[in-house]
Amino acid sequence: MILALLTSTAFLISYLTYHYKVGHVPFRGEGIIRFVYFTMLFTHVVLAVVNLPMVILTVVPAAKRRFERHKKIAKWTLPIWLYVSITGVLVYLMCYQWYV
Repeated sequence: MILALLTSTAFLISYLTYHYKVGHVPFRGEGIIRFVYFTMLFTHVVLAVVNLPMVILTVVPAAKRRFERHKKIAKWTLPIWLYVSITGVLVYLMCYQWYV
């Protein structure tokens, strides 16, 4: 889990740095796929913002060996984290690989 946290942190830093330098990249898909893409992107962004404090609230009790508190929040944090991870890959593929 520590490696997953470190990897996610490194990705977030590289993602923010990239978009700071490059700026906005338009989605080029057309038709119904635009609706699918923007719905997925919206839920991804909202849940990523929500998930960041949840991750912190999950990690701190674990680091302090308060595992009961850790387990209570982790059961909510993990599924959101997984959703954000999977939709992030799909958003990337749709925007940079499939519809260029």
